[in-house]
Amino acid sequence: MNVLALDLGTSSVRAMVFDDRARARPDALARRGFDLSIAADDTGGATLDADEYLAALCACLDELAKGGHLDDIGLVAASAQWHSVLPLDAAGRPLGPVVTWLDTRPTPPADATGPLDPEAFHQRTGAWWHRFYWTVKLPWLRGLGLAPARYTGLVEYILAELLGEAAMSVSQASGTGLLDISTMEWDAEALEIAGVEARHLPSLAPLGWQGRLRPEYARRWPQLARASWCPAIGDGAASNIGSGAVDETRAAITVGTSAAVRLVQPAPRGAELPPLPHRLWRYRVDDHRVVTGAAYSAGGNLFAWARRELRLPEGPALEETLAGIPPFTGVQADPRLGGDRPPGTAPAGSGELRHVGFGTTASEMFAGLMAGVCTLVLGDLEIIESTVDHRVAVTLGGGAIAASPWWRRAFELSLAPREVAHVDDPEVGCTGAALVALNRADQTYG
Repeated sequence: MNVLALDLGTSSVRAMVFDDRARARPDALARRGFDLSIAADDTGGATLDADEYLAALCACLDELAKGGHLDDIGLVAASAQWHSVLPLDAAGRPLGPVVTWLDTRPTPPADATGPLDPEAFHQRTGAWWHRFYWTVKLPWLRGLGLAPARYTGLVEYILAELLGEAAMSVSQASGTGLLDISTMEWDAEALEIAGVEARHLPSLAPLGWQGRLRPEYARRWPQLARASWCPAIGDGAASNIGSGAVDETRAAITVGTSAAVRLVQPAPRGAELPPLPHRLWRYRVDDHRVVTGAAYSAGGNLFAWARRELRLPEGPALEETLAGIPPFTGVQADPRLGGDRPPGTAPAGSGELRHVGFGTTASEMFAGLMAGVCTLVLGDLEIIESTVDHRVAVTLGGGAIAASPWWRRAFELSLAPREVAHVDDPEVGCTGAALVALNRADQTYG
């Protein structure tokens, strides 16, 4: 039996095939790049079109089918972006674009007060009352004059179109900020703050939930007609599992479009969870695990922007220009060009460069920005370590890390004296989703 794994990311859609030991099948990968709609007026808008996104995914599956790669697929797994929200009308059609995690426009209503006990709310939901989450996004959407009948996430919209039902995994639900991550039920106070009832949200997928393609799509891809679709997991959780960082001994630092540092811990339903420091979030991997961490709006997007705007070369030529620049010297930078991820509230456009003079080169400014991301990550890794009372090993991964040996060395220097491994697999999200679907998530490292 083979596994088809989907990666529904922010900047691309990917589909690839694995065998029953989660080993990638040769050449069975299809990818379509996807451009976010970024507000040109620096208001912080960052949206995408759900139907165009679905078309991109279908094009990937068409490509794999044409290449003969969809034979013997028994399971379909998915790693999907957390935190997106899409308002729907009564017929289930979008009332606007998908509001992504990168969108910094949502604000609470002027008369809103938030959770009665913010700390207790944070411990229950793993989230904050923050523009990043549905507690703020849903009232904000209604304040735009929309009258949604329901709300859904990007992956649930995709599932509704392909499968005819839109059950939301506990992993995706935890990214909304509306879920009690211990009981794995919608949190009553969070729903009240968001101004919704459970009937306005996707149904929560029960343990063991699986779906099947609708007839029209089964005719399009007959190879997938009998395949079982598993609940999607959040892309950050999938990246940890795919990187082999599956327990409290090893954290994962992943740099894709954005960047994050995360630690997976066992947590069956109803289990008492360790205290959560204010700086950190906590979401669900699945019914058996949680992932605790911090994330940043600056990652591969910052790398690509800085290289382009500073007129620097690509690949080996870029590495050559960086070779003589020691990390963490000279130019210092605040890399928050896209604003803060929670709990911070800095808006888009908060980035800074310091200690820049007429003798400063473009390469030195680039190095300062990349080192700034390393510094942010290290600070939160130290907070994560305080929750387990020991220093952890680290696995570095993600496409942006793979693209720059200089940046990887900068991370290694900042993380010393921790043991640091590097995962070269640029598809750790797909790998992690396949491993969870195969119930092999604990067998990935060493």
